[in-house]
Amino acid sequence: MLKNISSVFWIVIVITAAAVLWGIIAPDNLQALSSSIQEYLTNTFGWYYLLVVSLFVAFGIFLMFSPIGKIKLGKPDEKPEFSLLSWFAMLFSAGMGIGLVFYGAAEPISHFAISSPSGETETAQAFRDSLRFTFFHWGLHAWAIYAIVALCIAYFKFRKDAPGLISATLYPVFGDRVKGPLGKLIDCIAVFATVVGVATSLGIGATQINGGLNYLFNIPNNFQVQLIIIAIVTVLFLASAWSGISKGIKYLSNINMGLAGILMLFMLFAGPTVLIMNSFTDTIGTYFSNLVQMSFRLSPINEEGRQWINSWTIFYWAWWISWSPFVGIFIARVSRGRTIREFLGAVLFAPSLLAFLWFSIFGVSAMNLQQNDIFNVAKLSTETMLFGTLNHYPLQMITSIVALILIAVFFITSADSATFVLGMQTTYGSLNPANSVKVSWGIIQSAMAAALLYSGGLTALQNTAILAALPFSIVIIFMIVSLYKSLSKERRELKKTDAYQKPRSPRVKKA
Repeated sequence: MLKNISSVFWIVIVITAAAVLWGIIAPDNLQALSSSIQEYLTNTFGWYYLLVVSLFVAFGIFLMFSPIGKIKLGKPDEKPEFSLLSWFAMLFSAGMGIGLVFYGAAEPISHFAISSPSGETETAQAFRDSLRFTFFHWGLHAWAIYAIVALCIAYFKFRKDAPGLISATLYPVFGDRVKGPLGKLIDCIAVFATVVGVATSLGIGATQINGGLNYLFNIPNNFQVQLIIIAIVTVLFLASAWSGISKGIKYLSNINMGLAGILMLFMLFAGPTVLIMNSFTDTIGTYFSNLVQMSFRLSPINEEGRQWINSWTIFYWAWWISWSPFVGIFIARVSRGRTIREFLGAVLFAPSLLAFLWFSIFGVSAMNLQQNDIFNVAKLSTETMLFGTLNHYPLQMITSIVALILIAVFFITSADSATFVLGMQTTYGSLNPANSVKVSWGIIQSAMAAALLYSGGLTALQNTAILAALPFSIVIIFMIVSLYKSLSKERRELKKTDAYQKPRSPRVKKA
């Protein structure tokens, strides 16, 4: 088995183990250093994150509407491996999962009652802004990052028969150098970003499960309980990973979509239904009409506004980038046989609209309690805001337990998907990495999550995601150049064949 494991595996294992030991031996030192670097990066490169992520959105939309969109991610006669519903469930579960449940009520209520992007709190304008910026953080920009990485991997893997590695997508730019040290460096960056991004989400999931158990059953909310939660869920997702994508992840993703749909529909009708739908519709309009302005908003001379953008928008863009190797590779793996246009249309817009509806339902339900002085949701910790909201609507115990199960299943699907991707990236792009490799990565990413929680909780998780994102964002830029270069070449070749020509009208002979 060892001969099928690349050197990337051992390099990243050593780096990750060192980070875990650092977090255990000197947690305060790790927290202080990561906070200092994070502050420097967000203050110095905030403009860069905004520009580069907006570039990803523009490039994705351009490809979707260009003639290139007809090209299939696979051979011309290939059919999709998964049904539309299963495909959508898997990409959505892997793409946002835990974050949706964690921030579903917390982000809108935070923007509304704690720290508003406009500086106002608990006003009509703050209400509208809270949903608009939440849509912005979880909409097209997030999914464009995933879509671009996934498209590059899928195109080169299934269309060009390249290895399923990040480095392999850069062959048109760097040539044979991707087979040497440069390629190893690129793959190490991708794998480490994946470990950090997933560890961040696993840590968030553990804190919210613990917060929910504390809120509902008075179970202590501390690191020891969170460590037990991580250990239990690790065993569960490793069992799922052992069974493979077509069984474990597929079935769990379908279960997840069902649970999320039930909880969402119940809250839609149990909550302030008309206000929810009015807010959803209104915010769709304000989101798209203000999209360009929000995409480049930095508040350069307003210190309070700049800090808000650093804490929310820049953090999210960095978090999505750190997740993109994992989510992108996983989406690529389950998207074989679809055209570029079909792929981009689904990945960019379908999950975004579902996220918009989710945040409208849970965010408006929370803000309704706050606005009408029914319950002060804003006083709660971030991980318990969802449970505090559910507690003031019908069947509160049942809905809270469903939410806990949903978080746990999202936890499992995210970690399960990540073990597959990490295994694939460290076994020369194999679509079926050995179970022993997947188990190794499962244990490592859980250990990383535990170490980050121990060294600084949620803040440490967020700081580390931002640190890992910057180098990989540069890799994505080169991936775009490489993809466009290869697609343009293929389009020129296809134009010379009948496969890309419009059928000519038959000539009619004159009598």
